[in-house]
Amino acid sequence: MSSVFEQFALPNGSVLPNRLAKAAMEENMAAAGQLPDASLVRLYRRWSQGGVGLIITGNVMVHAEALTGPGGVVLDAESPLAPFREWATAAKSGGSQVWMQINHPGRQVGANMPGVAWGPSAVRVDLGKNTKRFAQPVEMTATQIEETVTRFAETARRAEEAGFDGVEIHAAHGYLLSQFLSPLANRRTDRWGGDLADRARLLLDIVRAVRALVSPDFAVAVKLNSADFQRGGFDAEDAKAVIEMLAPLGVDVVELSGGSYEAPAMTGQTKDERTQAREAYFLTLAEDLARTSPLPLMLTGGIVRRPVAEEVLAGGVDLVGMGSALAVDPDLPNRWRHDAEARVDLAPVRIEDKAVASAASMARVRQQLRRLGAGRRPRPGMDPKLALAKETFLQRRALRRYRTWLQTRVA
Repeated sequence: MSSVFEQFALPNGSVLPNRLAKAAMEENMAAAGQLPDASLVRLYRRWSQGGVGLIITGNVMVHAEALTGPGGVVLDAESPLAPFREWATAAKSGGSQVWMQINHPGRQVGANMPGVAWGPSAVRVDLGKNTKRFAQPVEMTATQIEETVTRFAETARRAEEAGFDGVEIHAAHGYLLSQFLSPLANRRTDRWGGDLADRARLLLDIVRAVRALVSPDFAVAVKLNSADFQRGGFDAEDAKAVIEMLAPLGVDVVELSGGSYEAPAMTGQTKDERTQAREAYFLTLAEDLARTSPLPLMLTGGIVRRPVAEEVLAGGVDLVGMGSALAVDPDLPNRWRHDAEARVDLAPVRIEDKAVASAASMARVRQQLRRLGAGRRPRPGMDPKLALAKETFLQRRALRRYRTWLQTRVA
């Protein structure tokens, strides 16, 4: 059985120093100009020194007018590269590789955000009484779809220029590429809708365009839902088929997660019997996919103990992704080298409304990231409702700054 501390050779020939990865978490910590600053540099240096073999950034937006939140980092054709070079250098300072996760939110945009809300179809995020918190999307035109392919490829090219070792294309969690994959969100009747092959066309075109612009030894990964956890949505059989479609395109790793804003399984807010109650939420689904996957797989979701990480590897998965655990204890991988029973404890969020519970859970994690970025110790016992209140205040301030910046960008 593979150990979490064994090296792993990627299909592109590069070698990760171990099987542990810091999975992407949405920091929403961009400074003025939607750029990384000293806080993000400090945070990522801390993670690299903590012992992970791979660091995947929080999502970096490919379209300045479409952000998951007002504190999102943007890397496009107009962004200065110097801050990104500093970010990459810090993230590799302890020997890790660093990949930039690149993303477009599509319809998962707040109703108060400026810019655009696009989707494969004009189908709004359905959160019941919270639905109005999200913008009403417009169906993308063929030109907008083609421009999106170009944006992803340009961001990947510039990420390599800035010193990153790879990119991860985000096609999970209900964001734009996941929306195209979903038969619930994608009701198109043209070549980007209908059967799975056509719903996957945008993702596949983006992978081809990225691979054409970057070096052969630059990693290209895809984050994919193992399932959406919605009746009639993207399911495990669809995931299996998409992985097979990606295999001949030069993809190095597929990271498996699950859920969306409508069914937030990625924060543990699901009762689906295929998710483990406490750790490795998507392990059962991942083990099924690993039996036939032609590509290396990475699993993320709720892992806080080394025995569980080893169980993931024993199930045929190649890399273990951790998010919240490393927000609470960035040194956990190094601690595991000396104490296999070392773990972190993050109390579950007990809020009845799943959407609010998911937001509070993410806010609590984000507060830990801010503390680490300021050079302070995490406070995992923070009340999630208080964290959500603090994060709401910070996001309002970031929204004012983003509005001003965007006006200068599109003028």
